[in-house]
Amino acid sequence: MLHHVEINVSDLDASRKFYSALLSELGYVEYQNWPLGFSYKSGSAYLVFVQTEMHYLQLPYHRKATGLNHLAFHAESRGKVDSLTEKMRRLGVQILYEDRHPYAGGPEHYAVFMEDPDRLKIEIAAAEGGGHFA
Repeated sequence: MLHHVEINVSDLDASRKFYSALLSELGYVEYQNWPLGFSYKSGSAYLVFVQTEMHYLQLPYHRKATGLNHLAFHAESRGKVDSLTEKMRRLGVQILYEDRHPYAGGPEHYAVFMEDPDRLKIEIAAAEGGGHFA
């Protein structure tokens, strides 16, 4: 079982705004909060977001490079995927693959794809249906 994932972020305030809006809708609760980071917990696993140290900020993140490609979360239903899609649009978050939304992961995979403030891809997939985004 996964214990936690820690992600360094370039702008803690922007990441807090994004993830607070998103994770609270998925059943996560704020777990920890300190001047240089915060975390959200669901069950026994949690996600930690920490401000990147200044001397590492010049190295940009890109999901196509070696390392983390994306985080995928379960949504309880297609309705939850739809409501999260609209909420994130209202917050100015760009929805990826708009031309294929909500089936960008395939005809049986109902999901929304977006990027966090550092361009880490985030997927929210409805519990029903299978498929995988390549």
